Amino acid sequence: MPETVTPVIRTSAKAVVLHDRHVLLIRAVWEGQGCYFLPGGGQNPGENLADAARREVYEETGLAVTSDRLLWVREYIGANHEHAATEAATHRIETVFLCTPTGDPHDLGGHEADDVQTGLEWVPLERVPSVNLLPHALRAPIAALARSGEIPTGYLGDVA
Repeated sequence: MPETVTPVIRTSAKAVVLHDRHVLLIRAVWEGQGCYFLPGGGQNPGENLADAARREVYEETGLAVTSDRLLWVREYIGANHEHAATEAATHRIETVFLCTPTGDPHDLGGHEADDVQTGLEWVPLERVPSVNLLPHALRAPIAALARSGEIPTGYLGDVA
């Protein structure tokens, strides 16, 4: 009989840090591929999500930011995706905040980089659809920030 897996829900806060029509991304190597991630990470007990986004950006990039507003909520339920065999107990709820640098946007260098992190890069918003940004579901909404008008917000669903 297969072992029953009890999912643990993990909440995290990510940041879309914008400056001069560029977004700050973390360059990384994950599962043998070069890719990008938004800065951000796990929420600590007793910490609100906006504070978690600011803290994580500072730790990973060295950049102080304001959390201007919530853009998106994304879930990832491992049992529903490609790596279901190994990630059945994974259930993440990620909030994504729009953030603005309060310090020099070119003075980068966090003190708590993730193990997979290889660098930091300001990527032009127009280029976002063509880079290997993980999760892929964030590429179109981030690229849409380059167009004038209403910023798309809301629940993105259970997406990889």
